[in-house]
Amino acid sequence: MVTDEKITIEQFTADAHKFLAANAEPRESKKAFVWGEGSDNVSMFEERSKESEQEVVARAKKWRQQKFDAGFGWITGPVQYGGRGLSNEFEKAYGKVEAQFKVTNQSIFQIGLGMVAPTILAHASDLAREKFLRAMWRADIVGCQLFSEPGAGSDLAALQTKAERDGDEWVITGQKVWTSGAHFSDIGEIICRTDADLPKHKGLTGFIVDMKAPGVEIRPLRQMTGGASFNEVFFTEVRVRDDHRLGDVNNGWNVALTTLMNERAAIGGGSGGDSVLTRVFGMVRHYGLDKDLIVRNKLADLVIRYRVASYNNQRALDKIRSGQTPGPEMSIAKMALTDNQLRLGAFLAEVLGPRLQADTGEWGTYAWSQLLLGAPGMRIAGGSDEVMRNIVGERVLGLPKDVGI
Repeated sequence: MVTDEKITIEQFTADAHKFLAANAEPRESKKAFVWGEGSDNVSMFEERSKESEQEVVARAKKWRQQKFDAGFGWITGPVQYGGRGLSNEFEKAYGKVEAQFKVTNQSIFQIGLGMVAPTILAHASDLAREKFLRAMWRADIVGCQLFSEPGAGSDLAALQTKAERDGDEWVITGQKVWTSGAHFSDIGEIICRTDADLPKHKGLTGFIVDMKAPGVEIRPLRQMTGGASFNEVFFTEVRVRDDHRLGDVNNGWNVALTTLMNERAAIGGGSGGDSVLTRVFGMVRHYGLDKDLIVRNKLADLVIRYRVASYNNQRALDKIRSGQTPGPEMSIAKMALTDNQLRLGAFLAEVLGPRLQADTGEWGTYAWSQLLLGAPGMRIAGGSDEVMRNIVGERVLGLPKDVGI
C-alpha cells in the first residue's frame, strides 16, 4: 500500500473512486428542471418526525463511519487525532469523485465538524483532542453549539450561564436556546460566565459538555414552519472536568470567535442560490411573466445579487482553504444571504399573490411558504443582521465601535 507521505493525487483519486464504486450508487446525470415535475419542496429547514429523524441520523453515521474507516473521513486532519495529514488538494479531489455518487446526506454533522471540531482542535487540551476529534470525525459522537441564551442572543458576551470551579471540575447552571441538533448530539461546546466581576467579554470560559450528563434537559422549540429544528437546553449543576475546558480560564471570548467565524463560513457559504433561481425562472415562465419588463428587471436584480454573493463566498472559502483566518468576508456573506432571502420573498409574493398563502394543491405555489417562514430565523442564526453590520462597519469601514462595547 502506498503511504500517505508518498501518495500522489492520481493514486488517491483512484482509491477514492474504488471505495465509492464499491459502497455507493453512481449519480445519474442531472435532469433539466421542468416546472410541475418532481417535488416542489423548497423549505428552509427539514421537517421530520422523531422516527424519521432517528433513521436519518443512523444512516448518516453509518456512511461517515464507512468513509472514515476507508481513509476518507478526515483527509486534512492531523494524523495523531485520526486524520491523514494531507493537503486541501486531496480534499478537493475526493469531493469531485464523491459528487459522482449518491451518498447519504451528511448535514447533521455540519455544526459538529464545521464549527465545534475546529474549536476543539484549536483550543482543547491534548487529552480532549484525543478523546473527541477522532470520535467526531468518525461519527461515533455528534457535537452541537451552546451559545445563545434567552437574554443574550447575538450579544454573546451578555450570557449568564455560569460555571463555578469545584476542584478539578466545573459546575454549570443556566439555560441555552436555539440549539440545533441538541436532541441527537452527544457533546456540546458551551460558553459560560466564570467571573462576574470582569468586563463581560473577559469573564467567559469555554467547555466541552456531555449532553447526556445528569442535569442536562433538552426541550424542542416549535417553529412557525411547523417543525422543531431547534431546542432550548437547561443545565442544573452539570459537572464538567477541567481537562474538558477550551482554552484558558476567562479567555472564552477568543474561543467563541473561532467557532463563530467557522459558523458564518458555513451559513453564509450555503446560499443555494442557483437551484432556487432555477425554480424562480420556471415560475415566471409558467405564469407568462417572462416578457413583463418590470418583472424581468426585478428578476435581473435578484440574479445579480445572488451572483455577487457567490463570488464573495468563494473568495472567503478560498481564504480559509489556504490556511488564513476567516475574516469579515463571512459577515458580509451572512448579510448578503439574509438580504437576498428577504428580496426573494418580496418577489415571490408579487408574482404568486394569494397562491402563496392559500394551499390549493397547485404545484410550486404554497410550497414556497416554507422557505419564507424559515427565512426570518436566518436573520438571527450565526449572528443577527445588526451584529453583522457592526462587524463590517468596524473591521471593513474602520468606523468607531459602539459606545460601551
